[in-house]
Amino acid sequence: MLRRLASRRTHAVSLNAVRRLHASSQVRRELFDPSNVERASDEVDVCIVGGGPAGLSAAIRLKQLEQEKGKEVRVVVLEKGGEVGSHILSGAVIEPRALNELLPDWASHPDHPLKQPATSSHMRFFTKSMSFPIPHPPQMSNDGNYVVSLSRVTAWLATIAEELGVEIYPGFAGAGLVYGKDGVVGVRTNEVGVDREGKMKDSFEPGMEFRAKVTLLAEGAHGSLSKEAIRRFNLREGKDLQTYGIGVKEVWRVDPSKHRPGDTLHTMGWPMDWKTYGGGWVYHMEDEMVSLGLVIGLDYANPYLSPYRELQRWKHHPYFRNLLEGATRIAYGARSLNEGGLQSVPKLHFPGGALIGCAGGFVNIAKIKGTHNAMKTGMLAAETAYDAVTSEDAAEKQEQEKSTDMSPYEEAFKNSWVYQDLHEVRNLRPSFNTALGMWGGIAYSGFDSLFMKGRTPWTFHNPTTSDAQHTKRASECRPIDYPAYESPLSTDLLTSLALTGTNHAEDQLVHLRVRQYEKSGDVGKEGSGEGVSLGEEKFSESKEVKKNHVAVNVGDYAGLLGRACPAQVYEYVEDESGSEESWGGKKLVINSQNCIHCKLCDIKVPSQDITWTVPEGGGGPKYTIT
Repeated sequence: MLRRLASRRTHAVSLNAVRRLHASSQVRRELFDPSNVERASDEVDVCIVGGGPAGLSAAIRLKQLEQEKGKEVRVVVLEKGGEVGSHILSGAVIEPRALNELLPDWASHPDHPLKQPATSSHMRFFTKSMSFPIPHPPQMSNDGNYVVSLSRVTAWLATIAEELGVEIYPGFAGAGLVYGKDGVVGVRTNEVGVDREGKMKDSFEPGMEFRAKVTLLAEGAHGSLSKEAIRRFNLREGKDLQTYGIGVKEVWRVDPSKHRPGDTLHTMGWPMDWKTYGGGWVYHMEDEMVSLGLVIGLDYANPYLSPYRELQRWKHHPYFRNLLEGATRIAYGARSLNEGGLQSVPKLHFPGGALIGCAGGFVNIAKIKGTHNAMKTGMLAAETAYDAVTSEDAAEKQEQEKSTDMSPYEEAFKNSWVYQDLHEVRNLRPSFNTALGMWGGIAYSGFDSLFMKGRTPWTFHNPTTSDAQHTKRASECRPIDYPAYESPLSTDLLTSLALTGTNHAEDQLVHLRVRQYEKSGDVGKEGSGEGVSLGEEKFSESKEVKKNHVAVNVGDYAGLLGRACPAQVYEYVEDESGSEESWGGKKLVINSQNCIHCKLCDIKVPSQDITWTVPEGGGGPKYTIT
């Protein structure tokens, strides 16, 4: 990919020339100072951060418009994963509506990965030892849909995009927005070769800037640049807070006699208690593979809950003991997803760019699907971006560092079937947080989805408190007694983690920052900033901040992250040295090399002082069939 970048770039500054600025051993040994580094800069028309379904659909649509209208546009996609698709995780059953619009002839592509049509849809309610069928909402019907690996679908879309002339650069992590006079004028990629102490190693390479007329953020749920844009431009004003769930999943290859190609099952009930929102899925893929997993609302109250342990004990149910007898587990992963629905979709455009896909929060939680909406919003944004970058004054604006107006995208979204898709189910998830309670929410959701189909004169709103603030103190809750593992049916977390292929460069700067921003509420409460400030955001990562983190999270919440993280990144260990960062004899250890980029920590930590930033490009999980 780097060779392709060099061959295509006709007007960029050479990366090698910039890297030679840091060739002396004297410079390499110094602390890295981001304000004192010369970066390569490249000018593009549209820079897309994130090579998932939304970002690639936007890129493909831009190139289609280039062919239709004759004006050339340079489109760059930055993907932090080592390969396109390696950071993609979902159920997944795809509704092909957007794909049919984007690529009407997709079924004629001999290498397309949508090989397994969904053949049936079921829903069951689980108790600890039994399960029984229950009616499922019509939105959960999968007629005409496909059971897929979304990782494979994404990799396939990337090949189509490249054939059309899109420049895709895996291993390039978008680390910061580049600001001009009145908004965003591009993206800065991450540095490579900075050690854990912040010093430049022999392998140091500075990040570069992609200066763009339009920047599209397609990072998925709770992306670092999306958070920054939402915060800086107050995009959450007048909108509900976003709410999230954590999806934990596995893929198994089962006995052929137990494989039902295309069968889709959704579950409610056990192992979650009646106060915790969540549910499961079992999707029979092609080639004797079965995708199974749980989604648990991150507004859960009990700090002793472990999403990973819930998944493992779920498999102890007789249903799974039978299904997985003689089976082999071949994949594991986890990812946060948006649950807020239409009420939590922020303002979608900002000066110089827009939010697309799950960066905007378009998951239809009743369907447990978001890919179709992610792709369509990418296409809508692409159409606005094409008109903007090919306008007569686009080049002049870029030269003067003035931002592009992407507001027509917002209107296009409101007039699209994506808006209608979300409007129909807008009350289902919020109904669980009303006075109706959990059982009332189930009853209301059934009534609304079966009979009203969203045609109600009212709209429920999501809570005004964040998922983190829903967490109760440990003193108010009982520890959960999880059963012992029963290998190979259920295993410890590190055994599962090995299936993700996760790898980060040795001795790199920890990308999970214990940080307090100067303005209260800046991190974790999206949109809480006051107005627009394009200067450097001020924050503290002092020993006092880290000590306070331990005091709150150990003292009040029994070390929640040690159980909540589905990759065993966080540990609160004994500190015999009595360091200034410890409290009550405990200190925080961050095993960032384990991180699978799920973002749970950033969302759920009660102290709201964990900021997820991008690691060196190419690091993280290497998903292939998730």
